[in-house]
Amino acid sequence: MKKTIFYYYLFSILLGTSIYFAAFFEVQLPRFVRFYINDFLIIPIVLTTSLYLIRYLKNNSEFSLSLIQVIYIAVLYTVIFEYWLPKFHPRYTADVIDVILYLSSGCLFYILQKKG
Repeated sequence: MKKTIFYYYLFSILLGTSIYFAAFFEVQLPRFVRFYINDFLIIPIVLTTSLYLIRYLKNNSEFSLSLIQVIYIAVLYTVIFEYWLPKFHPRYTADVIDVILYLSSGCLFYILQKKG
């Protein structure tokens, strides 16, 4: 695994976990941090985990996800969390900013994956 994406992956997990713990312990965080940072972090976390697993299972350390696959996952998250779940569960709200965050973080993952 290329080091840039690995460090970003670790940073994302630590930051996202810290935000969840802060919310759990009712630490006041800025609104942007509480509602948007984890939405930006989740796509690269999911895709990097998937990339690790696929590389391991295929025994191919050079395997990379295509742009179509990355966009597919970002769109899937958009449909589930911004369209479908808000209709059935009050905890979820549809938000255009989340859609932008999912897609932009997917693009960031794709660039980091290629860059190394």
